[in-house]
Amino acid sequence: MTDCKWDFSGKVALVTGGSRGIGRACVQQLARAGAEVIFTYASHEQAAYELVEECYRNGSAKITAIRANFREQADRERLAERIAQQSHLHFLIHNAGLLSDAPLYKMTDTQWEEVLQVNLDSFFGIAKAAIRPLSRSQGSIVSVASVAGMAGGIGQVNYSAAKAGMIGFTKALAREVGGLGIRVNAVAPGYVETEMVSAIPEEKKKKRYAANALKRIGQADEIAAAILFLLSEQASFITAQVLVADGGLL
Repeated sequence: MTDCKWDFSGKVALVTGGSRGIGRACVQQLARAGAEVIFTYASHEQAAYELVEECYRNGSAKITAIRANFREQADRERLAERIAQQSHLHFLIHNAGLLSDAPLYKMTDTQWEEVLQVNLDSFFGIAKAAIRPLSRSQGSIVSVASVAGMAGGIGQVNYSAAKAGMIGFTKALAREVGGLGIRVNAVAPGYVETEMVSAIPEEKKKKRYAANALKRIGQADEIAAAILFLLSEQASFITAQVLVADGGLL
């Protein structure tokens, strides 16, 4: 785990999908930087509990976990309502994601709909609710997209469409809210060591890593560091951008 370079003392951050993978790394790094962190999880309650306990042990007292299943419209609406009521919010990281791969001719309506709901529909509701509190703090949004949204992924028309939608959403929203002092950017990871990627067969992963300029898989901490950079004052003139963190895959 890399040391955190940023000081986010007094800042409040919301991370969706924060119990595992890139989201978990973001929570850890934000907490170490002094931020108050609220994060959501869908079903991995034990992982969320362990993350809160870890942050407490490391001296971060302001960590809150909220269960929110973004497949469910009621959960998306409840979270949006809570966000809208936040008196202070400085950072929004939309990381919640879902893979449900299949060739298009085999893909079910449910596979299509759930991936769009979790990745893209939730971003609409959460970002919409966050505009007012973020305008008060002149805060920042970072969405976690994917290289699949830029180059496409075989067997991933649903995931690629959702992530491409997130990129378009990010760029359009940045133009809308720039006058309010809100910056909106995206990070597009390549293959990163997470549970989502671990489901890919080993031979298939090796072929993909061979196409990567760095010839290795990325780590969640590396992506989180890129996200925290975009949140920081060092990125104060950066908005409407996609930072590709893929080890040279594209």
